[in-house]
Amino acid sequence: MTDGDDRHSLSESIKGRLQDGVQQSVFRDRGLLDPDAVIDEDRIVGRDQQLEDIITYLRPALQGDRPPNMLLYGPSGTGKSLIINAVCEQVVELAEAQGDRFGVIQINCQTIKSHDRAVYRLVENAATTAGVEAGVPESGVSTDRKLNRLYELLSGEFDSVIVILDEVDLLVGRQRDPNDEPAYSKLLYQLSRASQLGRIDGHVSVAALTNDPRFMEDLDGRAESSFNPQDVVFSDYDANQLQAILDRRRDAYQDGVLEAGIIPLSAAFAAQDHGDARKAIDLFRKAGEIANRRGEERVREDHVRDAQQEAERDRTLTQMQGLSTQKKLSLYATAIVPVHAERNLNAIPSTVAYRVYQYLTERLDADKKSRDSYLRYMTEAETYNFVTSEKRGRGYGSGVHKEYTFVDDPAVVAETLQADFRLEEIESEDELIQSVVDAQVDEFFDRD
Repeated sequence: MTDGDDRHSLSESIKGRLQDGVQQSVFRDRGLLDPDAVIDEDRIVGRDQQLEDIITYLRPALQGDRPPNMLLYGPSGTGKSLIINAVCEQVVELAEAQGDRFGVIQINCQTIKSHDRAVYRLVENAATTAGVEAGVPESGVSTDRKLNRLYELLSGEFDSVIVILDEVDLLVGRQRDPNDEPAYSKLLYQLSRASQLGRIDGHVSVAALTNDPRFMEDLDGRAESSFNPQDVVFSDYDANQLQAILDRRRDAYQDGVLEAGIIPLSAAFAAQDHGDARKAIDLFRKAGEIANRRGEERVREDHVRDAQQEAERDRTLTQMQGLSTQKKLSLYATAIVPVHAERNLNAIPSTVAYRVYQYLTERLDADKKSRDSYLRYMTEAETYNFVTSEKRGRGYGSGVHKEYTFVDDPAVVAETLQADFRLEEIESEDELIQSVVDAQVDEFFDRD
């Protein structure tokens, strides 16, 4: 067989395996499980009042009037982006049908570091929406020039515009002094005053989305006065609402592939995590992805549990990436105590965890820090919300110790930390580690 025949055979094999994966997928329309997908009104659950409020506030755009500014606030995953985008999509269609140009210009402020960058992103998005060139470069010109170009675009390309600033509270900019005005304050003032100052011919409204209910307290007085929004409050979803949200997206899956407990379990996990619909939808989707990876035709509860564990591991890994080796080692030593101990430990005594830490440093030939250093590292772990702690007394004359409880599953934390290049060396020593942990636990409790 020639090299050409080999390449042809390999390409046909790859094609066949790709096609098999598509044909055997448990999904019918995976896009419905994108948490940021713009969805139909009949898929919106538990947000009737917020939906009605935003419809009311945006209706003037279809009547030739300016909609009010809005402040949408509530925890992550409670439907702020979902509702405003769903209503705006319908306003765009209705405006177009009556010959009006309604523009929706949206940016997420989470990754935008400065006022100048925010203005440019608005220029870029306005130009893309209008189908024209941005007209200014990203760098090399002043912010004022970019702002003037934004005003030109909004005036020339649209009759009415809503500017959506998602996660607006994160746009703080480079504040050299604590008294400096945050970037979002300056931007809100410029956008909300543009029509009144004659900078824009049409109507411009601003919808600011934030998790912070005290957002308005940090606005400059001028910005607060000119922005003057209508408030729309979004509360946490409860387990029943999360279940209804997922139930109305079950058609993302093929008929008959979901076992009965999938939706209630996904909703229950997300309800424990502050009623976040994004996390419920993510779990619901990841369970299907796990079933696909394993070549299974049904999505079961164990797929949801594995998806929850993966989500915890991903979140933990992201948080831990910046920790030093000593901090990782301290956290790992604490996490493996409940994982390996024969006793059922509701909390981990710091005395036990520190002795396990000492063993690990000897085994890895790492620097052995003092008990005070270990406690300081664990105090920092509390600030990252890895653990909580409580002081416990052991009776008269026996002193006080700390006890740690992990926010996430300690087994997930330990597994995540084992990915550290030095901790991999002890991954295969489970029996030895268990004997060390049990000896320290027994000694600790036998002293009582």
